[in-house]
Amino acid sequence: MKNLRAFLAIAISLMFAACAATPPVSEEHLAQRERVSSRYATAPSDRPGLGTKWGEKRLSLVGTVFFERANFNHPFAVAAIYYNDEAGIRAMAGTVAWQRSAPILSDPAAALVTTELRDQSGRMLPGLIVGDRWFVVGEEGRRYSIVVRNRSDFRLEIVLSVDGLDVIDGRPASFRKRGYILDPHQRLVVEGFRQSTEAVAAFRFGPVRESYAAEKYHNTRNVGVIGIALFNEVGSDPWTNEEVRRRLKANPFPGRFATPP
Repeated sequence: MKNLRAFLAIAISLMFAACAATPPVSEEHLAQRERVSSRYATAPSDRPGLGTKWGEKRLSLVGTVFFERANFNHPFAVAAIYYNDEAGIRAMAGTVAWQRSAPILSDPAAALVTTELRDQSGRMLPGLIVGDRWFVVGEEGRRYSIVVRNRSDFRLEIVLSVDGLDVIDGRPASFRKRGYILDPHQRLVVEGFRQSTEAVAAFRFGPVRESYAAEKYHNTRNVGVIGIALFNEVGSDPWTNEEVRRRLKANPFPGRFATPP
């Protein structure tokens, strides 16, 4: 028994001696291991907040018409709507109070076109305007649409983008892309990325990693923004001298009582 104890003591001593004799790992060796590991793919970090997914197929019929822009490369008005979940909007806007309001374009385009985001029930999504930026609150899994109204007496071309992608061809957005044509006082509802002249893939809020931009192009740089560009038709000037005079002569109190429309 004494011999066995002595043997165990010797074995334990040898083990500790072997551990103590292990040479330290040099900084050069650690750097080499890091260089080797960097050769292999790593899981991408997931960004917080919302993106827009490629949703289910929805019926949406369109045709083609001729429209010549007054200035092909330069819209007369451009706007952006920034969307996110509630926590993201609070962080982005730096405020905790918002109101249900419709984003409006800067003057003079504000008198010509209104733009809204509406949910799958047709209700306007809540949001706020801070400075010159519009913020809209979305909810993961919910479907939404972009609603544009032409309030002018002229035809207009509306080019729209979601997460930096054109809503018609799904490729990176540009002013050179063609858009939807709105007749005077027409209302346009864009429900998704266009798949054909008969259908679209619905806009749905989802995690950034599941957004169309991430899955199609592996690029989430522009996730969270909706772009609107307005073009007027050649030969038509929304702000003629006559229209300016009419605006300036508008009477805020033309009558005593309200009457039915």
